[in-house]
Amino acid sequence: MAQKQTSPGTQKISNYIMMIILIVLVLSVVSIILAVSVYMNGVSTPQAGTDDLTAGFLAVIGLIALSMSMFTLYQSRRQAAEMKIEIPKVMTTVECKKCGTKTVREFQRGDYVYKDLDACPKCPDTKQLITAVYKEIKEKEKTYNV
Repeated sequence: MAQKQTSPGTQKISNYIMMIILIVLVLSVVSIILAVSVYMNGVSTPQAGTDDLTAGFLAVIGLIALSMSMFTLYQSRRQAAEMKIEIPKVMTTVECKKCGTKTVREFQRGDYVYKDLDACPKCPDTKQLITAVYKEIKEKEKTYNV
């Protein structure tokens, strides 16, 4: 029985993060539109200096928020693509009661310790017994800094 190596939920971005990014993105676009509107309407008025300052602030806020939301979206998508959760391999040890022959196989649904199985291939009159169910631990490669 083959096991999947990645969980199905690891390849997508959290809905909460996506909603926050989209809200900030919309607000930044609105801020840029307001900045353009204030600048265009304020050119011919006597208070053009304060309107220019307001338009500048709105434009800066909009551009900063736009760049932050795009950067966060990019980072979230990249991290979601890199994240992989490995499911460990579960093994079952089967042993003959009489001759002591041990075999190790992949875990099958319904396996449990002390479960009687089919007859032993060496001594057909004796049933086999599951003596252990465990997960296989892989040794991580050691890297040496030189």
